[in-house]
Order: sequence, then structure tokens, then C-alpha cells
Amino acid sequence: MEAGWSILNNIKPQKTIFLDRDGVINKCASRHCYISQWKDFEFLPGAIEGIRSLNKAEYLILLISNQRGIARGLYTLNEVERLHQKMCEQLTINGAHIDGIYVCPHDDGECNCRKPDIGLFHQAEKEWMIDKERSWCIGDFKSDIEAGIRYGISNILIGSKENEFGQKYTFDSLEEAGIFLARMEDMQ
Repeated sequence: MEAGWSILNNIKPQKTIFLDRDGVINKCASRHCYISQWKDFEFLPGAIEGIRSLNKAEYLILLISNQRGIARGLYTLNEVERLHQKMCEQLTINGAHIDGIYVCPHDDGECNCRKPDIGLFHQAEKEWMIDKERSWCIGDFKSDIEAGIRYGISNILIGSKENEFGQKYTFDSLEEAGIFLARMEDMQ
């Protein structure tokens, strides 16, 4: 389910969720470790439900993930693609889906796609018509929030309300964020 299956996937601009992976969808690895194998992947409580809520609210869901372990030779892009395929299979089984996946395989300073840079967002724009006024970046780290700000969309931090990075809202889980955004859509 990696990106690149068509040049333009829709005609009218779509409200979009740019979603980080580690710390938002799945539990983070311990410090200086990486999640590259399915056996190490564990969905966070409420992550599937959050994605399902966003799907029902008709958001386009695009995964945007830094994977510097590839640049460091700790795992391959193929391993990450297999992990994402398994993740997407589990989401589908549970009535949820991700529409596109974009991965930065580089280390710091090697590219313009590694968050907080916005190259992956621009890559997505080549394949999707994004309605930036109705789109959100959801992440658990400062670089996620900074990327969303640089791209010009609203941001949600998953994590501690004590971490202020300029996000619009903070929630404890993707489920809470998904419910909130779905309710916001219902009110419009």
C-alpha cells in the first residue's frame, strides 16, 4: 500500500489527516531502537478505533513516517513496506483503512522529506488533491507538529498536554482525536 499507485486519486480537494506512526498508531520502541518487524509492532489502545472514526468522517488518511533506521542500515525499506502491509491488513480486518503511506528513509540533514521538513506532504500533493483548510497533522513529537505548521495545516499532539509545540489540540490517544474531529465534522 505504498504511495504511487496513480497520479491523481480524486477530482475535488479532500480533507486529509497526515498521520504519524510510532507513538500515534503503535507503541514506540525503546530509546535508540526501531519498529521494523511485525513481531515488534503493537497497536496503541484506541488507534484502530481512531482511524475508523476518521474514515467514517470521510477524511483521507495518509501515513507520514520518518524511518531513519533505513539510512542507518538497521533495516530495509522492504521490511518497512511488509510491516505496513501487515498493519493495513489488521486495520482492514477491524473496519479501518489508511489511504496512502509515505516514508522518509533518510537520516537528519540528508533530504527535504524528513519531518519537520515537508517533502512527504508535497509528495502526497502530487497524488491527492488536499484541502489544506480542512486538513490536520496528528503526531506525538515536536517534528510532527512543526511539519504540520510549515505545511499550513492544523495540528493535534498525541501525548502530554505539558508539551507545547504550537499544536491546536492535545489528546491522550488517536481514538480521542478521531472522535473529536468526527464530531467537528458533524457540526459543519
